[in-house]
Amino acid sequence: MVHIFRINVSTNIRNYLLTYLLTHSLTYLLTYLLTYSLTYLTYVLIYLTYLFAYLPTYLLTYLPTYLFTYVLTYLHAYLLACLLTYSLTYLTYVLIYLAYLFAYLLTYLPTYLLIYLRTYLLTYLHTYLLAYLLTPCSRVLLEKLTGSQLSRNSTHFMEPEGSLPHSQVPATCPHPESA
Repeated sequence: MVHIFRINVSTNIRNYLLTYLLTHSLTYLLTYLLTYSLTYLTYVLIYLTYLFAYLPTYLLTYLPTYLFTYVLTYLHAYLLACLLTYSLTYLTYVLIYLAYLFAYLLTYLPTYLLIYLRTYLLTYLHTYLLAYLLTPCSRVLLEKLTGSQLSRNSTHFMEPEGSLPHSQVPATCPHPESA
């Protein structure tokens, strides 16, 4: 009998649980699930309605007013302060750079130019100019610089007539080629 009682109890518990789970749980679960989901869906729709109703109003009224006020007060003051500070700082740097540039131009550049020009004039120009003017082949340039005509019958620029074996034409170069 104990065994039969046990089977009946376990069968009754199983049947009760199945009945409860199938009827009550599904009924309550669907009821609450539908109720809460519809409620939350209603809240979402209300929120979206407020969002689409108030967002354009906010964007068209409060946001431009706030931005306009911000631009006129804080941003304007901040920009002026920054612009004045940075512009004065950079102006100071530019003035310091110009002072260094003028100091360089007034001291180093004239000194360098005088030394370079004096060296160039004394060494290269005088050397080459005098060497060119003193060569016998530069007679035209020498005549133009001195303004005097050099005589063509000068013995310094001519060879003696007897030293020319095949020709009696005077030489124009002081160093005749040796045959």
